[in-house]
Amino acid sequence: MVAANLTSEQAVLNEVARQDRNRRAIRAWLACVLLVLFCLVLVGGATRLTGSGLSITEWKPIHGVIPPLNAQEWQEEFDLYKRIPQFQQLNRDMTVDEFKGIFWWEWAHRLLARGIGVVFGVPLLFFVLTGRVEPKLRLPLAGIFLLGGLQGAIGWWMVSSGLEARTDVSQYRLATHLVTACLIFAGCMWFMRALSPHSNEPPPTRYSAALAGLIAVMALFQIYLGALVAGLDAGLSYNTWPLMDGAVVPGGLFAQSPGWINFFENPKMVQYVHRLGAYALFAVVAINMIVSLKAAADTTHARRSVVLFLLVLIQAILGITTLLAQVPLHLALAHQAGALIVFGFAVANWRGFYGEYPRQTAIAVRD
Repeated sequence: MVAANLTSEQAVLNEVARQDRNRRAIRAWLACVLLVLFCLVLVGGATRLTGSGLSITEWKPIHGVIPPLNAQEWQEEFDLYKRIPQFQQLNRDMTVDEFKGIFWWEWAHRLLARGIGVVFGVPLLFFVLTGRVEPKLRLPLAGIFLLGGLQGAIGWWMVSSGLEARTDVSQYRLATHLVTACLIFAGCMWFMRALSPHSNEPPPTRYSAALAGLIAVMALFQIYLGALVAGLDAGLSYNTWPLMDGAVVPGGLFAQSPGWINFFENPKMVQYVHRLGAYALFAVVAINMIVSLKAAADTTHARRSVVLFLLVLIQAILGITTLLAQVPLHLALAHQAGALIVFGFAVANWRGFYGEYPRQTAIAVRD
């Protein structure tokens, strides 16, 4: 009887060890996905900032992997670009060689977007077929993959908004595209964190988990506002701080009619709301840190609150510097990278309050 119990317990321990190995492999895979997503968002930001997003005027999910290979193919691609308003109204003096400069940004962005499908989809299929993905994770991970496919369609929907009547893409569609990318990023971060070891320390307060969720949502909303700022080139004007246009509350915020449209189409209002969102996020993160340190200074949760505050502080400094310098490429990309780092850490911090996913074998041992 004792031998049988020992054998049963050993089998359970072996199963736990197997699941640990699988979880480490899945975490490593998701970390790679997060890195590629991070690079994809930055290249997308550079594509937007360099005005390159409309350089490829056709959606060729498969054939589009191959760029022009000779002078004739470059001329054909350039001729397609000449048909759209951006060339006709803004870039009529552009040469083929200058066109190549904007083409490569957009091509790299689309190549990375295709690559993330492979980096996510192929390992996921392998992990599922070999039984390495726990049943409760299969549907969520498949959902993230499908959302990635939808993101490709959203990307083309965004680009198509600038091919007929506009010289740039719609700020509404740009914001949708960026927020969807962030949701995919958040999903990967959430499940990677869920499969990681957690401390058993209780939350500093009964509101800590809810406050962490609020911070993550606020960070995502701030990214949405930043996308509107980028889409309207709102950061290229009112380059002063802390005052905006010489006032705490500048005039002309409701210059357009109806009033609600100003929050989406008035560059002045959009930049102002983005500033207010930054102040609100900074205040909530500071309050979270103070409360956590006061309630449980020696816990992992409190230490994470300090890291989150420092990340938001650095991001605020980057944002102000970018604005004052009138949005140079390197600072703008650093600010976008900082936004994604803050958001990713906020999501991981939120997930940290809910503990590691339980194992069925562990439940069996307790029973």
